[in-house]
Amino acid sequence: MSKRAGVLIVGVFAVLVAGCSSSPRPATPAPAPAPIAAPRTTEPPATAVSVAPGEVRLSPGPFTDRVRLTGTRLDGPSVHGTLAITTDVSDVLALEVHAAFYDATGHLVGAGTFEHADEEPVAGGPHIPSNDGIPFTITATPVDATVAAAVLSIPVLVNE
Repeated sequence: MSKRAGVLIVGVFAVLVAGCSSSPRPATPAPAPAPIAAPRTTEPPATAVSVAPGEVRLSPGPFTDRVRLTGTRLDGPSVHGTLAITTDVSDVLALEVHAAFYDATGHLVGAGTFEHADEEPVAGGPHIPSNDGIPFTITATPVDATVAAAVLSIPVLVNE
């Protein structure tokens, strides 16, 4: 073997050893995680509206064509009623009803929220949807507010 071939073999061997012993190339960086969606926000209630004493009304919204409110009434600082789904008879998985409470002059004096989440039956049996609706009560905060009327809104409605 010639001196030149020997140098070539040693050089190739050195390159192989150096290439195999060097630290590996950094892996392609993982893509940045997708940003977490901002929390859902709802429109704040109007600071003043035109309402009649004792009035309880439902504000138009994305779900108002899918529900029926019955038995709505004011009782001091609380509004009561029953909400039923009119489009089908499937279970309501999540529901929020917001109430803005107004005094006799139509000025905002309080607000409150009703939340409903359907859970699996404890006994493990089948859950049968109810056509009777979901009764709700929403009390104004602050509870000492002098309430003359309420305007309801439905920002969340999820059913099967």
